[in-house]
Amino acid sequence: MALAGRTALRWARLWSPRPAAGALRLPSWRPAACVRLYGSRGEEKLDMSMYPVESIRNFSIIAHVDHGKSTLADRLLEITGTIAKTGCNKQVLDKLQVERERGITVKAQSASLFYNHNEVNYLLNLIDTPGHVDFSYEVSRSLSACQGVILVVDANEGIQAQTVANFYLAFEAQLAIIPVINKIDLKNADPERVEKQIEKLFDIPVDECVRISAKRGTNVEKVLQKVIEKIPPPHCNTADPLKALVFDSTFDHYRGVIANIALFGGEIEKGHKIVSAHTKKRYEVNEVGILTPNEQPTHKLFQKLAPQGSSGKKIRYAGQVGYLIAGMKEVTEAQIGDTLFLYKQPVEPLPGFKSAKPMVFAGMYPVDQTEYNNLKSALERLTLNDSSVNVHRDNSLALGAGWRLGFLGLLHMEVFNQRLEQEYNMSVILTAPTVPYKAVLSSAKLIKEYGKKEITIISPAQFPDKLSVSEYLEPTVLGTIVTPQEYIGKIIVLCQDRRAVQKDMLYIDEHRVMLKYLFPLNEIVVDFYDALKSLSSGYASFDYEDAGYQAADLIKMDILLNGNPVEELATIVHNDKAYATGKFLCERLKDAIPRQLFEIAIQAAIGKKIIARETLKAYRKNVVAKCYGGDITRRMKLLKRQAEGKKLMRKIGNVEVPRDAFIRVLKRQTDK
Repeated sequence: MALAGRTALRWARLWSPRPAAGALRLPSWRPAACVRLYGSRGEEKLDMSMYPVESIRNFSIIAHVDHGKSTLADRLLEITGTIAKTGCNKQVLDKLQVERERGITVKAQSASLFYNHNEVNYLLNLIDTPGHVDFSYEVSRSLSACQGVILVVDANEGIQAQTVANFYLAFEAQLAIIPVINKIDLKNADPERVEKQIEKLFDIPVDECVRISAKRGTNVEKVLQKVIEKIPPPHCNTADPLKALVFDSTFDHYRGVIANIALFGGEIEKGHKIVSAHTKKRYEVNEVGILTPNEQPTHKLFQKLAPQGSSGKKIRYAGQVGYLIAGMKEVTEAQIGDTLFLYKQPVEPLPGFKSAKPMVFAGMYPVDQTEYNNLKSALERLTLNDSSVNVHRDNSLALGAGWRLGFLGLLHMEVFNQRLEQEYNMSVILTAPTVPYKAVLSSAKLIKEYGKKEITIISPAQFPDKLSVSEYLEPTVLGTIVTPQEYIGKIIVLCQDRRAVQKDMLYIDEHRVMLKYLFPLNEIVVDFYDALKSLSSGYASFDYEDAGYQAADLIKMDILLNGNPVEELATIVHNDKAYATGKFLCERLKDAIPRQLFEIAIQAAIGKKIIARETLKAYRKNVVAKCYGGDITRRMKLLKRQAEGKKLMRKIGNVEVPRDAFIRVLKRQTDK
């Protein structure tokens, strides 16, 4: 009976319609054990006075894609008692639907862990970061709030391209680096080989590497101990005035903007008046707290535990990482990289973040123009959460009003589009991706018009005539490819086809090679990664970084329908690729445009030179059907009269390209 009574009480608590005041609100998918764990230990955890600056560690987990970052984060959350140990803990910090569907981390997520080591209580602020090159901006932002990193490397695959890139991000930020070799439980795992790779490439001694299995929890506790021993506490002083860095933000329909902050000085409490260094607007703090990993407001709990002489509401101290709600209703009010300070206590703003440089541009238009305002609102809210997206207003004769968006890569573009559909229920038309070119002007008239000698071209309509330009420039990237040595030949041929120039070649060990190539960005932006994976049976990895601009033989290619140019279909291509691109566009248009009563010539032209052509045949009435026998001249006369009519119709008939045809030609081909 007693057992039954306890079971009934547990279920009553779990399914109670409203939590008690100050209790932690949990999503419905949390198991009962989690609820009891949070409820039973909440007050002890939220006594923030137990954690002076010396007992705080801020760190990130960085790695290549699919090397086990999120799995390691799950085990750390379990070991510290932040979540219950159950079989359903998979990608706990990956909260977005797109992350769970694709099995990748897209947004950096933070969580506060409480850990006792050598009878000292520590507050460990963990940030789980993405691994794909397109989301490296998320990684760099996360590192600004940290003093150290856990560098995870797969014991089977070894060092990959993004492992190298992430290491140098942490190294340049002068962070403490803890190398961790994961997946040692796999059949083909070779941790000794990976340790030698780490020592050769990163100059980290072999004895500093920690071998773990995040899936089984082997040696994961040792990682926490290394974090406490190797990573220094944050450098700050609570005697300084408040200085808080906004390193991430989200939008809630009911509470407004929720800003994730890292304190670099002072303290903050509910009711404080704060000012944004960016907008100069003043706000009153409504709620502050920590992420465990769900939002946990702490002011009522701390009121009971406040030290003598305090206001009883202080909940954030220097060096800590948490969230803040201050009645910001507009998405433009919480700029990532902004500094918050107390009213009438101004401070020198923190450096913030270097703005993300878009690598890929694409047009985005609502399927129905009546949805324009809804899409505008959705874009504003999503770009608050993903500040690396560059947004410019755009207008198209074919597709209507829309935006020109700049992304960090193709996967970034696909994920952004998917988030729009899933989180805001918006269907959009996304045009084929392009890259930003530059032109060095030689015409004094154009230089005076633009106010500068070098202009950026993000659409073919802005492409200046060759006579007024001294040279065109195209963006380049320095690409790093890590591959097994048996695929080197095929990969070198692929890179040469993409106009790449080899810069370096290094053998990591007897089986793996690291190649460095200088690529034109336009050559890798669409399908290079897929081709690389196909050639290497999925074993090669690819990463790239911006390498500036180089001179290129660029041309503007027009598409003509019966001799009339269609501005919406013009494109900028390299001279060497003009014929192949023109032929492809003509073939696609032939399939997309409906047949007319007259013949349509679809041509690709460079200036006045036609380089490719497809002909869309006209509908024809069978005018000789009534002829049965007789002289052949009768048949010829009827056919000639029909041909003259078609010729006249072609002269006076306008080819109207339907909206659907534009969409089919302009939008990205997902099946390619």
